[in-house]
Amino acid sequence: MTATTTNRRGLTAWRNAVFAIFFLSGLSLASWVARLPEVRDETGLSTQGVGLVILSGSIASVLGLIAAPPLMARFGARTGMAGALVAVSVGLVLIGIGGSLVPSVPLIAIGLAFAGFGNGAVDVMMNVEGAEAEREIGRTLMPLMHAFFSFGTVAGAGVAAAASALDVPVVLHLSTIGAIIAVGGVVAVRFVPKRAELGDPASTDADADADADGRADAAPARPWTERLRDSLRVWSDVRLLLIGVIMLGMSFAEGSANDWLTLAAVDGHGFDPAVGAAIFTVFAVSMTTARVLGGPLVDRFGRVATLRVLAATGVVGLSLFIFGTEVWVIVVGTVLWGIGASMGFPVGMSAAADVPDRAQAAARVSAVAIIGYCAFLVGPPFIGFLGEQFGLLNALLVVLLLMVMAGLAAPAARERSRMPGATGGESDGPAASEGATGAASDRSGS
Repeated sequence: MTATTTNRRGLTAWRNAVFAIFFLSGLSLASWVARLPEVRDETGLSTQGVGLVILSGSIASVLGLIAAPPLMARFGARTGMAGALVAVSVGLVLIGIGGSLVPSVPLIAIGLAFAGFGNGAVDVMMNVEGAEAEREIGRTLMPLMHAFFSFGTVAGAGVAAAASALDVPVVLHLSTIGAIIAVGGVVAVRFVPKRAELGDPASTDADADADADGRADAAPARPWTERLRDSLRVWSDVRLLLIGVIMLGMSFAEGSANDWLTLAAVDGHGFDPAVGAAIFTVFAVSMTTARVLGGPLVDRFGRVATLRVLAATGVVGLSLFIFGTEVWVIVVGTVLWGIGASMGFPVGMSAAADVPDRAQAAARVSAVAIIGYCAFLVGPPFIGFLGEQFGLLNALLVVLLLMVMAGLAAPAARERSRMPGATGGESDGPAASEGATGAASDRSGS
């Protein structure tokens, strides 16, 4: 078998492994959320109590985001992702035990902390790996990777609904999902190549033969403290911070819709709850569809043009949703809102990774992932605070403003092949031109 065939097969396995990790992360989140009403009833928690318990998971998620860079620097991305998913599975088991077998609010809170920390950490690490796999393959894949997270949430919600309908105990359901996530995560990372710049241990010849792409790094890893310093140094890069603005605006738009769109439709526009739920479904389908189909458009038209169009689409959609009075106007606005919010986050990840140095690319992706996910976690409570004071529809004007800022910051995401002074000229497929060239050169030298 030729080296090229082996490399192609390895790259495909790497891509599929990252797809699987995104899917498992989404599966874990939806699984416990969908059983939350039964957990609440079993423990006798009030609505405020549920909010306080969920807060433990949110705080742990932020801590996981912050901890991801030093964990990668110390243990490597492969071990880090596997460990984070095992932590998620432990959390799900604890939630199941505390939510049904031995009703215990503290145990549920501890479980949510494990699950939140693990998901926060793996969110950063899987995006680092996804950006690198995309770069090696030479095609825009990050939107599709994030679509797999959405597929995981749909699968998790569907399985949970079936389990609830069949009266499957919460502990049995969540323990089964936890086992699937732990085993799936450990298996998936075996197809992720070992990379010394991310702290993975240097491979022996036997490891390289067993590795998915046959190109495991032979060079020893630098001291983890040095890699950690490099990951912190990228925060002084103004262009990277502007990419963070893109991530901030788009994450705010997505997170706010996930938490408040249904209530805004019911309380702000006076729809009944069933219509509100249907409108949220329209948003989720629109965003997921755009992510599935969007990668080739980025390759064809470039990141800057795509982000500008998406931001403008989101602004128009939010405006129609906020100020519309007819049902069809609000539905159209919801569709455009979903499309506008769909690809800013994954495209921002690709832009952050678009540097020659692979170790620096990982640090940059980690930094913007922290910005994006913190906005995703902190944004919805902020909208809730403003909504309490001024009404939810008025609070969404903040999201509209942030999407305008994301559109204005779009030039920061320009492909290196399109920057002044870049070698190789411009191309219609910027990611493909540079990514494929870089991938070929890396593989030819391995």
